[in-house]
Amino acid sequence: MNTPATSLAASPGGAELTQLRVGLGERSYDIVIGPGLLAEAGTRIAALRPGARVGIVTDRNVADRHLGTVEAALGEAGLTPTPVIVEPGEKSKCFAVFEQVVDALLAARIERGDLVLALGGGVVGDLAGFAAAALRRGVDFVQAPTSLLAQVDSSVGGKTGINSRHGKNLVGAFHQPILVLADTGALDTLPLREFRSGYAEVAKYGLIDNAPFFAWLERKWEAVFGGGPARIEAIATSCASKAAVVSRDEKETGDRALLNLGHTFGHALEAGAGFSQRLLHGEAVAVGMAQAFRFSAAQGLCAPADAERVETHLRTVGLPTRIADIPGELPDTDGLMGLIGQDKKVSRGALTFILARGIGQSFIARDVDPAEVRAFLEGERRGG
Repeated sequence: MNTPATSLAASPGGAELTQLRVGLGERSYDIVIGPGLLAEAGTRIAALRPGARVGIVTDRNVADRHLGTVEAALGEAGLTPTPVIVEPGEKSKCFAVFEQVVDALLAARIERGDLVLALGGGVVGDLAGFAAAALRRGVDFVQAPTSLLAQVDSSVGGKTGINSRHGKNLVGAFHQPILVLADTGALDTLPLREFRSGYAEVAKYGLIDNAPFFAWLERKWEAVFGGGPARIEAIATSCASKAAVVSRDEKETGDRALLNLGHTFGHALEAGAGFSQRLLHGEAVAVGMAQAFRFSAAQGLCAPADAERVETHLRTVGLPTRIADIPGELPDTDGLMGLIGQDKKVSRGALTFILARGIGQSFIARDVDPAEVRAFLEGERRGG
């Protein structure tokens, strides 16, 4: 991937920050990465929208940890914050909660010259971004991701949306933020399971087309989990990879689909588990990536050793890699095939998967034979 422009800067508090530019013409924006950014949110947002009203969409858990800091920062910068708090978890990405958020933002008199601030993980970012896209036919929004998954993936690129009973992320819009503030200090309060879930998306960038990065993660994953420079480097590398793809292919008409490695299988499993705590999004992606490599190996596209290497690393960091690792009942093979058929990459009924010829050699495979997928899933369900 081509890496977008990267710069180093110091925050007012003296911390070293990494800054990336997502190049989209007049809709370009910065991703700022480093500690202490939530406390600086007011200064940075006021520089873009002085005097604005700010609807802060967040969930109850994140509000307990970070809302006070952000509200104080916005108020000190002359902005008017109004919090909109939803329940944590994937089930908040639904029509009913979307309606509640939009109604609350209208009640707070958020106008087109104001903005929405998404404070939280991927669920909050997707929900708040879609609300901003729909509100008054589009208001600006800022992403302040507080989970690893959101910092390296969902906060960048403008994909917003909610889930339907038919599948994940099937209702939404492309709506780019005007700024992303990835406060790495917020990750210090993240539960280990949530951090692991986000790490699956970090590993994904190595598996797509950056084999040296995947090898680096195999050596350095403990340092990434531990925090410090290795964590910031992993986040910055991931964001740079995604920013480069988004700059080339904003609306997923070409190679942006590569970012969905592991997601076709993973989304089906996530929906099959009821979008519940049984299977977090990143955990589903981990299983899905391992399956994508095993399926690729079964099709003779990559060496079995590559699939084993992917599974070994994901298991080493504590992520699930097989259907048997998912607690509780899941749909049968017909049910999973039905969910796969609702994937956003399906075109006129033809299945599209992101497969691999090796580590860092992923590609878009169109018109994948459903019979081959069905046979593979049957083997997976038998523990093969």
